[in-house]
Amino acid sequence: MQAVLNRVNTLTNITYKDDPTIFAWELMNEPRCTSDPSGDKLQSWITDMAVYVKSMDAKHLVEIGLEGFYGPSAPDRAQFNPNSYATQVGTDFIRNHQVLGVDFASVHIYADSWISQTISDSHIQFIESWMGAHIEDAERYLGMPVVFAEFGVSSKDPGYNSSFRDTMISTVYKTLLNSTKRGGSGAGSLLWQIFPDGTDYMDDGYAIVLSKSPSTSNIISLQSTRVAIFNSMCSWKCKWGCKKKNPLEAFFYHDDL
Repeated sequence: MQAVLNRVNTLTNITYKDDPTIFAWELMNEPRCTSDPSGDKLQSWITDMAVYVKSMDAKHLVEIGLEGFYGPSAPDRAQFNPNSYATQVGTDFIRNHQVLGVDFASVHIYADSWISQTISDSHIQFIESWMGAHIEDAERYLGMPVVFAEFGVSSKDPGYNSSFRDTMISTVYKTLLNSTKRGGSGAGSLLWQIFPDGTDYMDDGYAIVLSKSPSTSNIISLQSTRVAIFNSMCSWKCKWGCKKKNPLEAFFYHDDL
């Protein structure tokens, strides 16, 4: 961490910890500690590392990189986990994100890895309940935004088709827009993963090449437009204090994909 934060970009001559184009630091991608299902070991590591990063770089946001599984500290929320194994991997969504130095919550969405590789409507139902639970907990217990930092579906799954992928992406986007509409904690999402033309050979099944996926590209474009409009015209009625209504509200929420 020290090496990364203090590295100087050879093109801009700016140290990473001072670089305004960096949004946030992730402590680890999908950390787990199966040797300690209680979560204490991973909790201790997160506590140390979050403060350590902030001690060197107070300018950037910090997030953990969790998948979002509920652990022992919230047994009533375990019902939202995709399977029973999720409670045994040493992570604890609510407890982990109450650590000093963590600025926003991170959650991943991989129904085809966690529930079943065979595509079915149950995947969409899970996504809706999974996102709803984490947005609610980010508001009620954490008081911070939540970013669904990875979500996708593999084209290698049995029963896969591009229509299902579009439905899955639209479900994530609509859930976030509904949260935005009421001033909630749903703060954004990151698709796994968008590939440029000519890199298909690296596709692990999750790649989306926009030029070859026009319907998916349209969904992403529309979501980006809606988010951009919201960010540039902060005049919505929400719990953060905005009181004005905006004539673009119909466009912002009308589903015309």
